[in-house]
Amino acid sequence: MPSTREIRSRIKSVKNIAQVTKAMEAVSAAKMRKAQQQVTMTRPYAKQAREVLTYIARLSSTEHELNPLIQPRPVKRVGILLVTGDRGLAGGFNANVIRKAATFIRDVRKQGVEVTVVTVGRKGRDWLLRYDPVVRAEFTGMPDNPTTYNVGPIVRILIDDFLSGYVDEVHLIYTNFFNTIRQEPHVEQLLPIRPAEAASGMASEYIFEPSPEAVLSRVLYGFTEVQVLQALYESLASEYSARMVAMRNATDAAGELIDDLTLTYNKARQSGITGELMDIVGGAAALEGKSA
Repeated sequence: MPSTREIRSRIKSVKNIAQVTKAMEAVSAAKMRKAQQQVTMTRPYAKQAREVLTYIARLSSTEHELNPLIQPRPVKRVGILLVTGDRGLAGGFNANVIRKAATFIRDVRKQGVEVTVVTVGRKGRDWLLRYDPVVRAEFTGMPDNPTTYNVGPIVRILIDDFLSGYVDEVHLIYTNFFNTIRQEPHVEQLLPIRPAEAASGMASEYIFEPSPEAVLSRVLYGFTEVQVLQALYESLASEYSARMVAMRNATDAAGELIDDLTLTYNKARQSGITGELMDIVGGAAALEGKSA
């Protein structure tokens, strides 16, 4: 059994760790609330923007002039935008989205298609460089409140690669935020724009000026920018939620460990005291025997 000094040292160490995890839980909770508000405010706009463009892409008048943007072509290389976190200590957040990306890449390669990846976040970049070095570009150190200024270079690479023919499809892999407990990795096709189904088209009274073609050509960059920005918002909210839950679980586990160590310390201390008493009683008995 460890000595009481060793047990006291372990208890002190665990208490220090519990203080750190509790502080990290509080910080993550504050950031999670802001990120959740951000997601809920921007999600309707991103959804509506996608509906507008998929509806325009369905119109017969757009099929000829904007063929590279809305018409599928033979896929020889797929581009992926993988969104992960820069730091760990977030439970299975990074591992889940990386596993989703690995499965997607494996399925694409089974079809004889090449893959190139643009990463956002150190965890995804490090994993790819270690196991599958197909990184075309990397972006790290995203702020807690990203803007179009931050995602502009990312979107420019994706659109340029698609329009130049370097890639024939662009897919976005990120973690979709549902609530504090539930976050799920998600794969979404960015380019080419998939036309909406006829039954899910917008109302017929919508009027586009100057024309659907002009609208689609002018807002393509903005549309992709909105989708990427929304994916970052979803990923940030998911990361902070996962980290808050992980730190809460770590704090609870530290408390349980402190209780167990305290019980062990009390038992060791009691055992030591009992041993000392037995030595005193034995010594007293030996002295009485000599005096008799």
